[in-house]
Amino acid sequence: MSGPLLKVENLTKHYPLGAGFLKKPFSVVRAVEDVSFSVDAGETLCVVGESGCGKSTVARLLMRLTDPTGGRVLLEGTDIAGLGKHELRAWRRRMQMVFQDPYSSLNPRLTAGQIITEPVQNFEHLSRKQRNALAADLLQKVGMAPEMMHRLPSELSGGQRQRLGIARALSLKPSLIIADEAVSALDVSVQAQILNLLLDLQQQMGIAFVFISHDLGVVEHIAHRVAVMYLGRIVELSPCEALFARPVHPYTEALIAAAPVPDPTRVRLEAPVEGEVPSPINPPSGCTFHPRCPLAVDRCSIEVPRLVPMADGRVVACHVRAPVPDSPVSPACHGKTMGTLVVPLCR
Repeated sequence: MSGPLLKVENLTKHYPLGAGFLKKPFSVVRAVEDVSFSVDAGETLCVVGESGCGKSTVARLLMRLTDPTGGRVLLEGTDIAGLGKHELRAWRRRMQMVFQDPYSSLNPRLTAGQIITEPVQNFEHLSRKQRNALAADLLQKVGMAPEMMHRLPSELSGGQRQRLGIARALSLKPSLIIADEAVSALDVSVQAQILNLLLDLQQQMGIAFVFISHDLGVVEHIAHRVAVMYLGRIVELSPCEALFARPVHPYTEALIAAAPVPDPTRVRLEAPVEGEVPSPINPPSGCTFHPRCPLAVDRCSIEVPRLVPMADGRVVACHVRAPVPDSPVSPACHGKTMGTLVVPLCR
């Protein structure tokens, strides 16, 4: 296969609120707006941002659990966003999802073995012996005893239930797994076990992950690349090491500055951000981050910034830190140090 495993182009999702005359909506929630990225085979792309920024909506759109308003989702070159129900069925085997809550995502009336083999039964008929062999093999892969296939979800711990959810996702041998806050409901020690399990499975099976998270410590441990979202848009997409070593977008810098630092000798970045996240029903004009941004200039409130490629392989949407090459920000600029960068501030 040439090209990326997953390619997302201008993905958009609007939710209409209410309906008035001629069934026109009173307003629209702009949950996801013009999101584009790609994921290679065997790669982990983490999507981060504050609550309500559209991370989980992106996950649901990629899985076609909800239909997009616009844009394309190309899986192995095929636009699954435009497929009908019957055409989409064949592609379900290539992508699976691990949900945030390891209990509510499992059928409480089925045993662990039935939960694992149920997806396979949707596509092919297996004998009882084959089902038991498959369940035992997958339980061992995720670090559980084969004898647990006879237990109900209520008889398992939170970590075991999440391992069971991963085993279910692996049952169809997918090339892509969407993990939506897959470790946020677990204890820290169990989180580490699940993350190491995902890394081991990726090395063994070559699976690509789109990992949704708000925990930057988890992201730094597992990601190859990171997409930072704010109010439905990607504002920075960068290799993981580069992002944490030198964040460019002011919002990215604020996220990293707000994350807990376990090492008291480590220097924290100072990136004060004031105010609340604007409503996606009535987002600000121009750059949606400009009402809270300490570097905002006049242009930020007027023009939506484009994602601009930078020399180190990242793309950033910021008029101040990543201006369009042939479009100067302002004729009068001077330098100001913020965090680890010297950035232009314009009058």
